[in-house]
Amino acid sequence: MPPQSRRWLADSGLRPLNLGGRTLLPVVQGGMGVGVSAGGLAGTVAAAGAVGTISSVDLRRLHPDLMAQTSHLDHKAPDVRARIDAANLEALDREIRRARRLAAGHGVIAVNVMRALSAYADYVRQALASGADAIVVGAGLPLDLPELAQDHPRVALIPILSDARGVQVVVRRWMKRGRLPDAIVLEHPRLAGGHLGAARVADLTDRRFDFDVAVPEVLAFLAREGIERDIPIIAAGGISTHDDVRRLQGLGAAAVQLGTAFAVTAESDAAEAFKRVLVSARPEDVVEFTSVAGLPARAVRTPWLEKYLRLEPRMQAMAHPKRRCNMGFDCLARCGLRDGVPEMGQFCIDQQLGHALQGDVARGLFFRGAGRLPFGEAIRPVRDLLRWLLGQPVADAAAG
Repeated sequence: MPPQSRRWLADSGLRPLNLGGRTLLPVVQGGMGVGVSAGGLAGTVAAAGAVGTISSVDLRRLHPDLMAQTSHLDHKAPDVRARIDAANLEALDREIRRARRLAAGHGVIAVNVMRALSAYADYVRQALASGADAIVVGAGLPLDLPELAQDHPRVALIPILSDARGVQVVVRRWMKRGRLPDAIVLEHPRLAGGHLGAARVADLTDRRFDFDVAVPEVLAFLAREGIERDIPIIAAGGISTHDDVRRLQGLGAAAVQLGTAFAVTAESDAAEAFKRVLVSARPEDVVEFTSVAGLPARAVRTPWLEKYLRLEPRMQAMAHPKRRCNMGFDCLARCGLRDGVPEMGQFCIDQQLGHALQGDVARGLFFRGAGRLPFGEAIRPVRDLLRWLLGQPVADAAAG
């Protein structure tokens, strides 16, 4: 950890996060795709002595040469998916190396891989081969992650879960394979952004997800198994102040994870217009719906999402299986649009998130958490956000 970050931590009254033998700031930057948290953001966060996370999905969008090789491909060609996947694996390697250069040996470089991806295992293997310090997996239970990473015992493995029941399932399955999670992200689906860890939108307010319930229940389970000292809990969702971090550490969490607050920093890999959509959104502009991945999701009600939600019942009534992915990418193992599942979303999520990355307000899908942002509508550096969360003075902070 850099000397300055050590001073911030010493003055904060907070405990450090101990992960993979490293002492870190108790702040984790969440993975955000498509392309929002790539090597630039993750490397900057890690350089400050925290955990920076690269979102693995469709990173070729950040590399003009890789997009030029794949954007023109005929989606009906038999090798189109393989060629796009190869470009994305090359992009992931580039972004991990970029992040490591920026980090200069500090912090932790993590890679977030959605379990729901069709190329999930390939992304995990590439992240391991490219030198990631940690693999974070959400959007499904990563029951097979210990096997995929068995040749990399020093890489931290971190599942994203939402309640004590999910933690028990994963930990007990991993224990049978001789491995424990190196940490667990406990993400509150009523507060977080993007894909959410609940079965249905109607379940988002279930009391079992509240941190004052979930954190003690998870810690009690770990204590019964005799491993409470081995697995730090990282609370995610709705965190915006130093007091939030202190409160969660008081409940027993080791650290906190933030997504949207990092997405709108100066070093975020998204376009300026993307950041403006997130910072200007009012509480009534943030809406929950069912994603094409079949999971509840939270995003800003932009023109595209407004129109989609209006047409969704009609589109779901007309849902039918397609012979192939309309984009040729086939990014999800199970896709509501491609597979014709009426209760799931009926749009191409990669296309809409790609528009958002570029700042296309009219056509993009802009994932966002439910909470307020530390600096209101201001776009500030990562350094300011970390200082604010650690209780250091930062001018013009909006929260608290």
